[in-house]
Amino acid sequence: MTLREIATFLQGELVGDGNVEITRVAKIEEARAGELTFLANPKYEKYLAGTKASAVLVSTKLNLQQYGKGSSPAFIRVQDPYACFLQILKKLTPTIDPFPQGIHPSAVISKNATVGKNVAIGANAVVGEHAVVGDNTKISHGCVIGDQAVIGNDCLVYPNVTIYHQCKVGNRVIIHSGTVIGSDGFGFAPKPDGTYEKIPQLGIVLIEDDVEIGSNCSIDRATLGETVIRRGAKLDNLIQIAHNVVIGENTVIASQTGISGSTKIGKNSIIAGQVGIVGHIEIAERSTILAQSGVPKSLTEPGKTYFGYPVKEHLKALRIEAIIRSLPELVNELRELQQKVEALAKKFQEK
Repeated sequence: MTLREIATFLQGELVGDGNVEITRVAKIEEARAGELTFLANPKYEKYLAGTKASAVLVSTKLNLQQYGKGSSPAFIRVQDPYACFLQILKKLTPTIDPFPQGIHPSAVISKNATVGKNVAIGANAVVGEHAVVGDNTKISHGCVIGDQAVIGNDCLVYPNVTIYHQCKVGNRVIIHSGTVIGSDGFGFAPKPDGTYEKIPQLGIVLIEDDVEIGSNCSIDRATLGETVIRRGAKLDNLIQIAHNVVIGENTVIASQTGISGSTKIGKNSIIAGQVGIVGHIEIAERSTILAQSGVPKSLTEPGKTYFGYPVKEHLKALRIEAIIRSLPELVNELRELQQKVEALAKKFQEK
């Protein structure tokens, strides 16, 4: 596409030669001739003067006068450079459909299973007894759909996903490779002799519509009832969700977070990477929990940001962190004061 065509497509203002041909997109610090990049974060503005890109998507608020001479790139001014970059990325980057077409001959599908219209099922996949697969759903190679499991319409299930028996998946759900839905919760009762007796895990996992789950996640089935991932929730890779947890609508959770049993996360919350949350508590809606935090008790006030271990409100946690960092200097000052006090005390004793 030419820059003129791209500017028209994005409804942006072109500053520069509209006949320049763009073949691909790249990051601002790596872009070369023939490539388009973008500037959305001010901390990357330092790369703008030296970028080798043929053109840059920039905000309408950016002053371009200092970049308008010599061999500087062309610019396309838009309201939201990042959103526009994503639009042109999709247009310039050819997509590959990784899913099989139709039903592979090696797939094992129970005679009692219900398979909808336009379904794709890959090599060596298994669909169990009385399982249901909805219309237009694509199940890739090596997946296992357990007995009586239900998958809705327009879902994408990537290779080697296991959905255990009786679990339910809604419509337009995406599940990435290696994820396990419905494995047993971690339930063991101690016995007098020091051994443990397994507690039967008799519930299911319910995943509502428009959820996306990353690779290698584990979502345990409920002991009784349901472990629930509500509509629109987005889970990163490598997340552990224990039995009877409820994840609220449109909540996003980053990698390596672990949520213990029977905890409820409110809707529209944000949980960053490596957060640990104990069991049997509630997190209020619109909560934000920053990376590597530990949550030992319920967070009841909606819309607040938390950090640290144990978590505290973000600003308070930062103040405490600042004090901790200054402790060595404070200790030295305290020792000096102690020495002065001791010296004064000694003088008084001598008198």
